[in-house]
Amino acid sequence: MFATTNTSVKNTSYKVVLPFYLYAAISFLIATIFLLTSTRAFLGHYFQPQILAITHTMALGWGTMIILGASHQLVPVLIESKLYSNVLAYLSFIFAAIGIPMLVYGFYVFDMGWPSQWGSCFVAVAILSYLINIAISITKSKSENIHAVFVFTATVWLFLTVILGLAQVHNFTQIILPADSLHYLTLHAHAGIVGWFLLLVLGIASRLIPMFLISKYNNVKLLWWIYALVNLAMLVFVALFLYPGNNEFLFIPVLLIFISLSLFIYYCYWAYKKRIRKQVDEQVKLSLLSVFMLLLPVMLLMIVIIFLIRSSQQNLNLILTYGFIIFFGWLTAIILGMTFKTLPFIVWNKVYHQRSGLGKTPNPKDLFNNNIFKIMAVAYLAGIIIFSIAILLYNVLLLKTGAVLLLFTAVLYNWNVLKVFMHKPSKL
Repeated sequence: MFATTNTSVKNTSYKVVLPFYLYAAISFLIATIFLLTSTRAFLGHYFQPQILAITHTMALGWGTMIILGASHQLVPVLIESKLYSNVLAYLSFIFAAIGIPMLVYGFYVFDMGWPSQWGSCFVAVAILSYLINIAISITKSKSENIHAVFVFTATVWLFLTVILGLAQVHNFTQIILPADSLHYLTLHAHAGIVGWFLLLVLGIASRLIPMFLISKYNNVKLLWWIYALVNLAMLVFVALFLYPGNNEFLFIPVLLIFISLSLFIYYCYWAYKKRIRKQVDEQVKLSLLSVFMLLLPVMLLMIVIIFLIRSSQQNLNLILTYGFIIFFGWLTAIILGMTFKTLPFIVWNKVYHQRSGLGKTPNPKDLFNNNIFKIMAVAYLAGIIIFSIAILLYNVLLLKTGAVLLLFTAVLYNWNVLKVFMHKPSKL
């Protein structure tokens, strides 16, 4: 999701970063194809092969891969030091690139044998390589940075999420865990959603949004409060999972997350108010919209808990909508916006770095088609709204309509990504 336009520090080679972007773009396209061909799965229970395949394609292939790649570019900027090892970065890509499709295939055909088991092992090795790389990079740096702390802590949560997922996969064929794999699904999901995605997005977006707005606003104390609240929410949730009691207690971690998100919205509001650049482009607008979209799954989760308290039963369509809005909603929105604020710069730096000062060069924003981006954004917003309503109404026609719009979104996104990748330098 995220690189930087600061060239005064050591940047990681584009050869490390770009494969992650391309892999993520293809994964997004595959996920939307799955969505279109598996719409009826959203009329039933959330624990079924197609939904598991879609969820892991979005979580690992789309969200995690683009974050891993871009953070290899961003972390050295945050810590003002170079990335510890390009070899570890390549290994994290190779193992993840091999393991993710094996795992997704295993879920799609619901074969928890060797494809899923080896796939989950490869993904675990990939995340371990990334964790070691980031940890050593930060340790060797003399610069302390709250955003780097967010990234490192989120990566620890990711590793724990992957290890639990690995145990769940193997638990289908041999006794690894005390209970069945489904029992640990909520813990696995929220360790990834809150511990990994939310914590990392808050940490990085709190750096990038002011930067792209050209805003001088910075409130480190507020960011530390946000960091503490999110991690406290996760620790409370883990404790409630391990020692279950009254369902009312589930409101505690949800309330902590709600407070942390409210503080983050406050942070972004003041970054926006104190911006120097008055005109805000479409890419940043979409990213800012994703900030407000963070509150939607929290409100849905509150409703789910209320239903759970009143009837001790799960409301399946609300849970499916909750998961859909997380992966196709706020996470995808911020990626769609930030991709075209960061990827063009990476490619521009690759193509024109040696030609700087030798003649006129295009701006990074000229490397993609902004009109295509606008159409993509409209199709995306219409798609998530229609699909979310369709889940709640159990309407197949609306599900198909929303899925088609999201597939169209992915096609346009890939079209623009390939346009950036294939950019050729203009003649001097």
